[in-house]
Amino acid sequence: MNPVEFGHAVLISRVAAGQWHALEDDLVAGRAETSRRPDGRTFVSVDAWHDATFDRLAEAMLAALPRPLYTVVDEADLELTARWQRAGFAVRRREWEYAVPTDPRVTGLDSAPPPGVMILPVGAAEEAPLRALDRQIRAEVEAGPGWADMPAEVLARPQLDPAKYAVAALSGRYVGLLRVAMVTRQPRIGLVAVRAEHQRRGIGRALLAHTLGALHRIGKDTAAAEVTESNVAATALFDGIGARRAGSNLELILR
Repeated sequence: MNPVEFGHAVLISRVAAGQWHALEDDLVAGRAETSRRPDGRTFVSVDAWHDATFDRLAEAMLAALPRPLYTVVDEADLELTARWQRAGFAVRRREWEYAVPTDPRVTGLDSAPPPGVMILPVGAAEEAPLRALDRQIRAEVEAGPGWADMPAEVLARPQLDPAKYAVAALSGRYVGLLRVAMVTRQPRIGLVAVRAEHQRRGIGRALLAHTLGALHRIGKDTAAAEVTESNVAATALFDGIGARRAGSNLELILR
């Protein structure tokens, strides 16, 4: 589909909707593709070994797509960041990758929840009220700050598996949740959220304390978490419990 030749050796071809290949001597020397997130934004990626191939794929792809466009890079990957900046992208936001200690002697977190709040451990929540809480929290995000600064995994609306959630209940109603994935050797905290009317009462902190303590008891020394730099409350929380910033990702935008 729509091949575009650059120079004598590299051919850029749109092979499918949202997919481009760079061919050199009939071999695939690079790929580019797009993905559309649930918030409606289009993210782009290019996989190529050489700068020239990357630039040519990016040029062909960007010429065919409406703006704004987005991409995410590891901030430590200076070469990839420079490639996207050559294509016209600029930094929009930073997301910190934290290594979070689980030992309460390090975090200083008190496992006792606020008065009247009960923490249901991972796997104990009922699916129907958990699903209702997820809908309520998402509606509050949509009515307030929106999804633009949310990590991709939050937007993806994963299947609600109670085996991955700890829940805070108040007077029998679910008011907060924490999602943790155990798919790798290092558990990953994917989301901590509390209903707007119950925030600033220590419920999120109690969820975190309970879950980290449970991980510590099964021999997990650290957990991973991602926090947007602009989320002052979350960064202050993780910095305050001894979490270490292990890296960062940049979201870039082409307007």
